[in-house]
Amino acid sequence: MKFLAFLLSATLVSTLLPSLHSFSTTTPSKPLLAPRTDLSIAVPPPPTLDVPEVPTDHDILLRAARGEVTERTPLWMMRQAGRYMKAFRAYSENYPFRVRSETPSIAVELSLQCVKAYGLDGCIMFSDILTPLSAIGIEWDVIKGKGPVVYTDVTTEEGVDSLTALGDVDEKLPFLGETLRALRGHTEGKCTLLGFVGSPWTLSAYAAEGGGTKDARKIKHMMYHNPDLARKLFDKLAVMAGEYAVHQIDSGAQVIQVFESWAHHLSPADFEKFAKPAAKKTIEIIKKAKPDTPVIYFANGGSAYLDLQRDMGCDMVCVDHQICMAKARSDLGADVPVSGNVDPSVLFGTEEQIRQAVRDCVDGAGGPGNRHVMNLGHGVRQGTPEESVGWAVDEVKRIRK
Repeated sequence: MKFLAFLLSATLVSTLLPSLHSFSTTTPSKPLLAPRTDLSIAVPPPPTLDVPEVPTDHDILLRAARGEVTERTPLWMMRQAGRYMKAFRAYSENYPFRVRSETPSIAVELSLQCVKAYGLDGCIMFSDILTPLSAIGIEWDVIKGKGPVVYTDVTTEEGVDSLTALGDVDEKLPFLGETLRALRGHTEGKCTLLGFVGSPWTLSAYAAEGGGTKDARKIKHMMYHNPDLARKLFDKLAVMAGEYAVHQIDSGAQVIQVFESWAHHLSPADFEKFAKPAAKKTIEIIKKAKPDTPVIYFANGGSAYLDLQRDMGCDMVCVDHQICMAKARSDLGADVPVSGNVDPSVLFGTEEQIRQAVRDCVDGAGGPGNRHVMNLGHGVRQGTPEESVGWAVDEVKRIRK
């Protein structure tokens, strides 16, 4: 199929990318990596988005995120740059996560692979919501087979007080601006460039728990037993996330998505009392500095309390797949632009099942281009057939007014 024609074989790319770094399979006693400043790793040039002329719909995602009615429904997919692609695995099997995400040449390549393959309307930089934590004094890494590990204790007064301001991002995280500026150069006039940040509550939970968690017990203990300290932590991370997003916009990002990745750990009451005020502060910082840049808010697992997300201050609300799109639109209100929400598991289905799920989602949003950005209800899952992503993209683009 045409949208897969560009893919390099994993064998070829692996030959070009000798394994310079080995993965750790156990949790080390201290972080393996400081923020990278070594930009010397050589990789093949990123794929060229060879569009013969500026397409009339090159900014369709940007327009939809602003709340405009568009000629069709634009789309991008969370985790669209991921291990389901052979070309991506050629890197992930040879380089640890932070080497990939903090080396601009690799991050640019991984960000563009999927856009080139499928003709997506949005390119999101390859990075992680935890990336800016290093700049404020929270050490972390990603361990193969375990996931993110956070080493800095933020559950005490001393730990929270030790966190610094974000400061000069170009000095502390020099790879970020370089990556975004390069991506903007590749995507200008072809598609919309997205940046992203983690929401304060989710970042705080990651830090307090020391990584992944089944029940967010430590951060909730702080919330229930020392709410003032918890709010102090949320406030610091709210300011950091807002300033980090503004830096991304200054570096070329055209849309920002705020990820409340762990909203499924929150009851409606706790969301309203703790997570929402902090997220709103982050969004307020972004919108005050960059009022014309659309902000999308995504509470993963928060579809049970969409009514509480109507006044987040964002331009669009992204919806997970635990609710049908028509119900989500009803809960949010017809005046709130939406993003989402095809179940990522549908991409393991047949071609017709995938196309039907896309049609149902567009219909549920009120028809093509009805202030809706098509996305999944969560990220593309590892093992998803590459052609399935292509069928979903093709179907969205077929549906026009």
